[in-house]
Amino acid sequence: MKTFTRRDFGWTLGKGITATALLGSTSLACGQSAKNENKKLGVALVGLGSYSTYQLAPSLQDTEHCYLAGIVTGTKEKEQVWQDKYGIPKENTYNYDNFDTIANNEDIDIVYVVLPNSMHADFSIRAAKAGKHVI
Repeated sequence: MKTFTRRDFGWTLGKGITATALLGSTSLACGQSAKNENKKLGVALVGLGSYSTYQLAPSLQDTEHCYLAGIVTGTKEKEQVWQDKYGIPKENTYNYDNFDTIANNEDIDIVYVVLPNSMHADFSIRAAKAGKHVI
């Protein structure tokens, strides 16, 4: 029997949760018109720590039904790095203060909150109020 480290477990669990959440969200788009039926869902990552950097963002490059559409970060220096690496437009880059304006962004369908637990409720509620699906 193979021994799993905590890191292996976290990586496998993260991929499973991401796939389940993202594929589960595709059913939310079923009510769209036929012309949008093949539209990939845009995901914004809120928090660009190691989980987003090393697991979520790279995994989103390989998905069939979604793509990394935007980022939300509290670190100004990360903005340009992520924009360049993933081709994220400046208008899809947010910080914690202007996050609520994400409601006006049609590129972003799903907000994936990847913040410390103490910040989850606040940003999940704000994303839901913005009319976005929250993971």
